[in-house]
Amino acid sequence: SNNTKIVATMGPASWHKEVMKDMINAGVNVFRVNFSHGDYETHRRTIRLVKELNEEFNCKTAVLADLQGPKLRIGDVEDGAIINEGDVLTFTTNKVRGTAKLVYMNYQQFPQDVNAGERILLDDGKLMCEVLETNKKDTVVTKVIQGGPLKSKKGVNLPNTKVSLPCLTKKDLEDVVVAMEEGVEWIGLSFVRDAADVQELRKVINDFGSFAKIVSKIEKPEAVVDIDNIIDATDAIMVARGDLGVEIPYSSVPMVQKMIVAKCHLKAKPCIIATQMMESMIDSQSPTRAEVNDVANS
Repeated sequence: SNNTKIVATMGPASWHKEVMKDMINAGVNVFRVNFSHGDYETHRRTIRLVKELNEEFNCKTAVLADLQGPKLRIGDVEDGAIINEGDVLTFTTNKVRGTAKLVYMNYQQFPQDVNAGERILLDDGKLMCEVLETNKKDTVVTKVIQGGPLKSKKGVNLPNTKVSLPCLTKKDLEDVVVAMEEGVEWIGLSFVRDAADVQELRKVINDFGSFAKIVSKIEKPEAVVDIDNIIDATDAIMVARGDLGVEIPYSSVPMVQKMIVAKCHLKAKPCIIATQMMESMIDSQSPTRAEVNDVANS
């Protein structure tokens, strides 16, 4: 249907005019620029290329500047570290080189925010720990529930913890200025928790005098709880299944996704289903059957 929008993430292979022109001809409506990676020079060049192509071929392809948001991650870990079920793993907010016993966490408020019994997920949920104790200062002691290789710089999810981080980090506030200077049409807000997060970004956009619209990314359980208010506050929704599937049971993601899509339809707000759609194409030539079915259903 003509209501289906195709969002393509820009990678090194697509930074050329010819490739981008082919993508537009293939039906791409939105180019996503991921501000988690890369430098401003590259981002500005990509955005300007889209604008040039629009002028040249009289099309209306939009740019979505995707903000990183508060990314929790562990530090460097020595090669070959493996944690096993039942092991004790200690997290510290002091910079150390990680081992299978002690690992650095980049989130300074972690010991204050977390409580005994809460779960810590690492590497998209491949590893799981449970908090035994925290000294509320710089150390959190945990028990490994699900083990495996402990790798450097992997992401951390805290599904049960009330995290006191702002939705817009210092980096995000700098990134959003670059995006607005380049006149992007859409700004992606990561790890939205409630409508107040959306309103905070809205204020930044209005103060700048930009006309950019907001895509709120639903990847946290709190966001699902406040979904009605978030849909009212935002211009569009993105269901980020990768992170959502880590923080809520994977089996309930399709149901949550359908519910959000239905609510967006009711309020005439666009809804984007993101992540892992064509993941298998990165290293193989053809998508799996499930992915094809997936794209047909969004």
